[in-house]
Amino acid sequence: MPVNDAVTDSVTQVNTTVLGETPAMAQGNLFISTSHAMGTAAHNSTSANQQGTLVLQTATIQGINSLFATGSAVLSRGAELILEASAG
Repeated sequence: MPVNDAVTDSVTQVNTTVLGETPAMAQGNLFISTSHAMGTAAHNSTSANQQGTLVLQTATIQGINSLFATGSAVLSRGAELILEASAG
């Protein structure tokens, strides 16, 4: 059964268009994937920086609390020794 030449030409043009657009579509998909990966990496970097800062602040606070607690313990022990000495 013969096919009309107009139909054959139309199918050929569609196939040519699809083949011609394929490299551009592939490049566009690559750019989108790369930009998504870069955005995720930047987000992860910011999050890691924030978590590191939080750990640093927590360690600083714990160190200061330890210093204050040590001072209180020394003062308490000193007062205890004075009271013991004056009572004995």
